[in-house]
Amino acid sequence: MSEPDPNLLVDVVATKVLDAWKAASEALVRAGVRHVVIGGLAVGANGYPRATKDVDFLVGDEAFNRHAGGLVTMNSAIPIEVNGVAIDYLSPRPGEDHLAAALAASPGTFIDVARLVYMKLKASRLQDRADVAGLVKAGLDVDACRAYLVANAPALVMAFDDLVAKAAAEE
Repeated sequence: MSEPDPNLLVDVVATKVLDAWKAASEALVRAGVRHVVIGGLAVGANGYPRATKDVDFLVGDEAFNRHAGGLVTMNSAIPIEVNGVAIDYLSPRPGEDHLAAALAASPGTFIDVARLVYMKLKASRLQDRADVAGLVKAGLDVDACRAYLVANAPALVMAFDDLVAKAAAEE
């Protein structure tokens, strides 16, 4: 698949979660915060729909207030919960210009699969590894994702190749 498709989430993800995604995205737009959907919702929209109970966004630096002494707080206009659904935020770290470039997309859209794979491999949790394997089985462009990792995160290529091999062995 080339473009994430949020229609893949219907009948898989609870309506309450989908409504929370839309409401939080609207609040972020009103607050002038650049954002794209990541996490389980992005996994689903990129071809491997699965249930999730929260909404995750990659956001621009304007989502945070920086204070003296290194204290960082959230912009007060940003929701942390919508109707009981947790809303989580991540921002690109220094050196992740390749990830920050995703914020040029239309607000509230879904991150592309190569950047999503990078984020999942970087997180290194069991669910994140399973998500990458599921995306591979669903037909992500392995060569394009591998090329993205080679260019932007060579230390993660071996983990990606291992998951690709394991996913192929299960087919």
